Amino acid sequence: MRVLIADDHPLFRDGLHSLLEARGIDVVGEARDGREAVALTLRFRPDVVLMDLKMPELNGLAATRAICAELGESVKVVMLTASEDDADLFEAIKSGAQGYIFKNLASEDFFRLLEGVSRGEPALTPSLARKLLTEFAQPRTEAPDIDMDATRLTEREHEVLVLLVQGITSNKDLAERLVVTENTVKYHLRNILTKLHLQNRAQVVAYALRHSLVDPVKGSPPASS
Repeated sequence: MRVLIADDHPLFRDGLHSLLEARGIDVVGEARDGREAVALTLRFRPDVVLMDLKMPELNGLAATRAICAELGESVKVVMLTASEDDADLFEAIKSGAQGYIFKNLASEDFFRLLEGVSRGEPALTPSLARKLLTEFAQPRTEAPDIDMDATRLTEREHEVLVLLVQGITSNKDLAERLVVTENTVKYHLRNILTKLHLQNRAQVVAYALRHSLVDPVKGSPPASS
C-alpha cells in the first residue's frame, strides 16, 4: 500500500511515518497543508491519503473534494483527525472521504481500518457508522432530488445496496451473503457507484438513506406508494 500523509504538525507526521513504515507500508510523501496535499496526490498517485481536517492554505475537506473531483475512486482519502464534531464527519463523507479516523484510536484498530480501505471498505468505527446511519436516515421535508440513474439499479444491485445499509461492507461478506464471487461483488459495486455518481461505499449508504432508497429499519427497499 502506498500512502500520503497530510498534516500540518511535523511531529505527528514523523511519528505516523515511522509507524506506517514499521508495518511495511510505503509512505510516498508528506504534505504540510491542503494545497500541498492535492499537488502531491496528483504527482504521486498514492493508494490512500491520510488527511488532517484542520490545515492552513486549504483545509482537509476542500482538499478532499479537489482530489476526488480530479482522481475519482482511484485514490482513497481517509480523514485522520482530532475533530469529534459530527458535522465534520458528515461533511467529510459528502466530500468523498472513504473514512473518518480519530487520532487517538489504538494502533491495531487503525491498521485494521486501513487494511479495509485497501479492499474498498469504509474506514469507520461502529460508533461513527451508527452516527452516519442516524444522520442520513433523517427524513427531509423537501422532495428528494434523486438522480434518475438511481431508478435504473438492477434487482441484484438493489440487494447489494440493502446489505451495505445493513453494515455489510466487505467484499468477502457481501459475496457470502449473495452467494457469488468477490469479483461479481466488485462488478455490482462499480455499477452502483457509476449510476449514482458517487465515489465510495460510505457515500452510497448515505445516499441510499437520504433518498429513502432503502428502509433504514428493515434494511429493504421501501414499499412503493
